[in-house]
Amino acid sequence: MRVLKFGGSSLSNADLFFKVSNIIIQKNKIEQVAIVLSAPEKITNYFIKTIEYAVRDKNYLIYFNKIIKIFNNLLNDINNKYPNSDCEDIKYLINHEIRKTKEILYAVKILKKCPDEIQSIIISRGEKLSVIIMEKILKIKKIKTIVINPEKKIIANNNFLNATVNISESKKNIQEMHIPVDNIILMSGFVARNNKKEIVVLGRDGSDYSAAILSVCLEASICEIWTDVNGIYSFDPKKINSAKLIKNISYEEAKEFSQLGSKVLHSKTILPLEKFNISCIIKNTLQPNAEGTFISKKCKKNTIIKGISCLNNFSIIKIYIKEKENKIDIFSHIKKIIANYNIQTYFISCLQENHSINIYFSKEKNKECYNIFKKNFKNKKSNTIKKIEIIDSISIISIIGKNIVFNKKINKIFLKNILQSNCDIISVIKNSSNNSISIIVQKDKDIQSDINHLHKNLFFENIKKRKIEIFLIGIGKIGKTLLNQLSNQKNILKKNNIFIKLCSISNTKYMIFNSKGINIKQWELKIKKNQENFQIEKLKKYISNNKFNNPVLIDCTASQEISDQYLNFISLGCHIITPNKKANTSSYVYYEKLRNICLQKNRKFLYETNVGAGLPIIDNLQKLIQSGDKIIRFVGILSGSLSFIFGKLNEGFSLYESTKQAMEIGLTEPNPKEDLSGIDVARKLLIIAREIGYKLELKDIKIDSLFPKKFDYSKLNTKEFLSEINNIDSIILEKIKKSNSENKVLKHVGIINQYGKCSVEIISVNKNDPLYTVKNGENILSFYTKYYQPIPLILRGYGAGNNVTASGIFSDLLRLIS
Repeated sequence: MRVLKFGGSSLSNADLFFKVSNIIIQKNKIEQVAIVLSAPEKITNYFIKTIEYAVRDKNYLIYFNKIIKIFNNLLNDINNKYPNSDCEDIKYLINHEIRKTKEILYAVKILKKCPDEIQSIIISRGEKLSVIIMEKILKIKKIKTIVINPEKKIIANNNFLNATVNISESKKNIQEMHIPVDNIILMSGFVARNNKKEIVVLGRDGSDYSAAILSVCLEASICEIWTDVNGIYSFDPKKINSAKLIKNISYEEAKEFSQLGSKVLHSKTILPLEKFNISCIIKNTLQPNAEGTFISKKCKKNTIIKGISCLNNFSIIKIYIKEKENKIDIFSHIKKIIANYNIQTYFISCLQENHSINIYFSKEKNKECYNIFKKNFKNKKSNTIKKIEIIDSISIISIIGKNIVFNKKINKIFLKNILQSNCDIISVIKNSSNNSISIIVQKDKDIQSDINHLHKNLFFENIKKRKIEIFLIGIGKIGKTLLNQLSNQKNILKKNNIFIKLCSISNTKYMIFNSKGINIKQWELKIKKNQENFQIEKLKKYISNNKFNNPVLIDCTASQEISDQYLNFISLGCHIITPNKKANTSSYVYYEKLRNICLQKNRKFLYETNVGAGLPIIDNLQKLIQSGDKIIRFVGILSGSLSFIFGKLNEGFSLYESTKQAMEIGLTEPNPKEDLSGIDVARKLLIIAREIGYKLELKDIKIDSLFPKKFDYSKLNTKEFLSEINNIDSIILEKIKKSNSENKVLKHVGIINQYGKCSVEIISVNKNDPLYTVKNGENILSFYTKYYQPIPLILRGYGAGNNVTASGIFSDLLRLIS
């Protein structure tokens, strides 16, 4: 025995009735079939509208005449296809049902009300008329049929508009019929009777539920649900063209889809099928040979993730509970209110952090539900709860799959995409079945583009394939070197399944965009040809309007203006990688804001090249602290340019000559006064101090200047600065001579003492000091810690230069996908 249910979309016109009859006959050749029919498309909705209009004393015949027209068209088309058939019998039956319904509606209009028991009689007429028509078509084709009247045989409870069937009584009634094996069984869906022999209907998707019940009663091998789609999809195919058909799914997963908004199958339908282990298949009437979705106890292919759902236009009623109150008692009281008032909710969650219970439901009912809860908590309010409030513009985004709660990789992608969407996350709910995770978000605008992006990442991006989309600002020496390194390593990265896409390049004047990727070898030609003026707002808008998988802003400038925008870029979903020290040395308030938003948005702010260029200083320092070590004292040479310059000074070169050489090999900033003033070292020292945990500002760093106090270099350009330092060579030479006379060398260092005081100093060191031999652009950092003493942890290597700095940025880039 096989049960087939055909929905309204499969019966919307005569051609479809004929198509359905052919499917029924073909299936019946294999084994006996039982057919459950819905009302033709729109009929039930029109009946509901006629009731609404009649109650409000409006012209309900507007919709009632539409119902008559649909059935007249069906009968006329049957006559046209089979002109020799006598349709007078079904015309009489249909007209009789319509006449009876019209009389009831007239009474409703007079009384201006329609009790549930009357409403159930009216809205169930469409299914009965579908059976009358299908029975006639099959008889024309000389097929034997038998009709089960659910108003007599299917027994349900007294809920007139959303009844639940008593399966054992219904099964007994049907099996007493002794149905002949050569007959096709027909039954109208959606309808049943209670023990008082009153008509009741089975609620939303009631015909599917009828098919499940009939499958159990007839001990069917399978239940087929025929509709206008090929089955259950990874998302609504009308909204995402690339949505994937789910070929196999378990009962448990199907229930999750239903509860989270899928319109293909209702959970009420799944329960009896699951209980009696009857498989189900979703089929498409328009494409009967399509594979469909097979639902059973165990899937043949148990893929990790089956689909995404998104419920929009929701509200939350938030009930804040006094801290000492028993949440279980209040939760129980809430469930009683929901049951008593028949409120349809989607989730109820308890939030520990603010002692509240959240109830999620359709936005249309928010005021009505708010008033119900307010009224029912009136007596309890002063004793148990603080307040009740409504939050609107809620969306519930869910991912569904067998035991998906335990899949960290999928969960990470899910959370990452929602964080990138710039939604405010209210809570994350893991279903007790472990088969779905829902993120509750608040967002005013439509989030369909965010869902599209999430769907693409979950279903069409290989999780093992690691992608990075780069937005580069600054194409000076370091920026250009980085682009060359990316170009040179492209094939090696590809072999390791790493795909780097350059989506934007900007300098202070121009910018170019290409979401599909800019050819690295042709970028200079393209930026000259394009000449679109650089504007930071344009770049932000471009990132906002295009959904990227793993976007990263690389700031190779020394711009304060750019660094001030990092918060905005992180809010748009970007990681930040930069050698620019301005953000980390701005106010401590901004420093903390950056880290907080990175945590909120699950983004990374990487700045290894802020200190020591390509040396892994920040990473090692963070690991030391995370492992429980404590930094007691720090001393180091933090400037590659000053390391080189002081090395040359100790060899006998003048300050002017040493600085010129450092500039020529690219070790200094464009204007070397940034290096020689000590401010660059002070910034690096501040970054280290803040990493250690000291809440300092740049002004707290004491700088022992290389220059006399009267020497004002602040307003000098590069040429003027170089000219002026000629005049102080003699002062520097005196310091060098004094140091050499003591068998020491002069070094420019940054120091953090045991109390957290920071200073930039020029000191003399002897041969036993690890700083003694450092020169030629090397950095050295000595960390005296709880674990590393009296011999410190030393990090040494080149701390300046385009290649090592670009290499450090490249390393940070690879950390995004490690």
